[in-house]
Amino acid sequence: MTIELHAEDEQRVKIFKALADPTRIEIIRTLCKTQKEMACGEVGEICAVSKSNASYHFRTLREAGLIKVRKDAQTKFTKLDEETFEKYLPGFLKTLF
Repeated sequence: MTIELHAEDEQRVKIFKALADPTRIEIIRTLCKTQKEMACGEVGEICAVSKSNASYHFRTLREAGLIKVRKDAQTKFTKLDEETFEKYLPGFLKTLF
């Protein structure tokens, strides 16, 4: 039996794997509550995640297209990629509260 994948199924798999962790859900919830770009360290502190652990979670979320990260000097800033949520998970962010 051969499984036929649609063009965007790989992206869907990455998204669901990224959201299958309570820490990453809490990061998404934190970013959603603030509705603004935040320093990664600030998000990590709010979510009570160590710097190295937070880095791993941010990378997973970024690779799934759920957040955008930009670097300014030594500080990394992150925000939700709302286009991805609207395309693949419409209404999901409203369920976090």
